[in-house]
Amino acid sequence: MSAHFEVYQDKAHLWRFRLKAGNGEIVATGESYPTRSGAEKGCEAVKRAAAEADIKEAA
Repeated sequence: MSAHFEVYQDKAHLWRFRLKAGNGEIVATGESYPTRSGAEKGCEAVKRAAAEADIKEAA
């Protein structure tokens, strides 16, 4: 299985997403969105940002 995003409704009926690695481990989660399309746009934003992201040590 390859890495993938899952979009789902939480207990409060808001939409969220999580990124799962190929082994099924959750490696990232997103905030809540009022609509499914909002959560899907969040997935797209993570894809764009991660492609150019550097790794930095937190202060």
